[in-house]
Amino acid sequence: MFRTKCLICGSINLNEIINLGMHPFADTFVPKDRISEADKAYPLICDLCQECGQIQLRCETNPMDRYCQVDYSYTSSNSNFSRTHWINFAREVSDKIGLKKDSFIVEVGSNDGFLTEQFASNGNRVLGVDPSDYMARLAKNRNVDTVVGLFDSKIADEILKKHGKADIIIANNVFNHSNSPLDFAKAVKKLLSDDGTFVYELPYWYIGFKTGKFDQIYHEHVSYFTARSSKKILEIAGMGIRDLDVVDYHGGSLRVYAKHEDRVESAECSQLEETINKEFSEGLFDLNGYKRFMEDIIKQRNNFLQKVYEIRRRNIPIVAVGAAAKGNTFLNFYNLTNTILDYVTDSSPHKQGKYTPLSRIPIVGDEIFAKYNGEVCALILSWNIANQIKDGLAKINPNIKFIVPE
Repeated sequence: MFRTKCLICGSINLNEIINLGMHPFADTFVPKDRISEADKAYPLICDLCQECGQIQLRCETNPMDRYCQVDYSYTSSNSNFSRTHWINFAREVSDKIGLKKDSFIVEVGSNDGFLTEQFASNGNRVLGVDPSDYMARLAKNRNVDTVVGLFDSKIADEILKKHGKADIIIANNVFNHSNSPLDFAKAVKKLLSDDGTFVYELPYWYIGFKTGKFDQIYHEHVSYFTARSSKKILEIAGMGIRDLDVVDYHGGSLRVYAKHEDRVESAECSQLEETINKEFSEGLFDLNGYKRFMEDIIKQRNNFLQKVYEIRRRNIPIVAVGAAAKGNTFLNFYNLTNTILDYVTDSSPHKQGKYTPLSRIPIVGDEIFAKYNGEVCALILSWNIANQIKDGLAKINPNIKFIVPE
């Protein structure tokens, strides 16, 4: 089913800006015993609302299908880079808002509980919310209790009844996953204490647009937030932005601090209007800019595939690195399948032994590079941590040649 209205303001004034073709769920890695099952694929199209600047997927998919058809494979603690980021996140947020030891913290999209655990270790009361029963079991090993389900007003009411209002509600890389982001925001407001803070972090659309990165577009990401759309959705929900930062995660993420509207002074967040003005001046809401964007990424794909086919013509193996959701968008847009790539490597034991969706490339550990005696090429899909990856792979096989789209 296609969306015909803006998820924030309800306008029907939507325009197509990006079309990447047919794609499966990017974060659903296929277990070996289900490899014979066909993957469902849906049109991956982004629309821009001309009224409020919301950027959203046109095709509506079932969130339970996205996260619960197979055991969810992504974990918050899947790399040293991720763990360091979330440890710093807990410290920075605590310092910024002056968090007290006995504060009650709810993390929506709590995953394996790694971030929630950081707050618990500082003496806070914590609770996770996540749709994946598998992730809830992993979180339990960290002594993090999890409400299993998709966060909405009903779950907010359940938490209120049992635990009371939350001093902080965190929604990192999950607010943008909601099929109903406005209802999500209203549920946050309902659960938030009078002086509480809503903190969310997600890939910043501005950076992807300016750098030509399209691979963070996938069906799990329903909305693509900007400072402008963040301001609008929070205003409608009865909240306001107290602070915002652009942080170095996922190649550049927007971190927003929001409070109840009566607790936010209009002059309190001067960088908000500056950031919105920059988004306008850089063409973030200009349809012509997206026409050029599509032309550029298609040209880049064609040039890179010419290079890839030449490498394969010479019978040189290619191994992709980083079984990430964004990697699957890249692989499927470029039509790189198991007929072209030998493997995709990943450090996560939750992904190894599985296969990439649609492209059906086996996922193994980085040590697979040791088996290649001659020349081997590596295509890094997790480009945001490319330098760390290259250093580690060079120790396994110094003959690796890295290839990248240009």
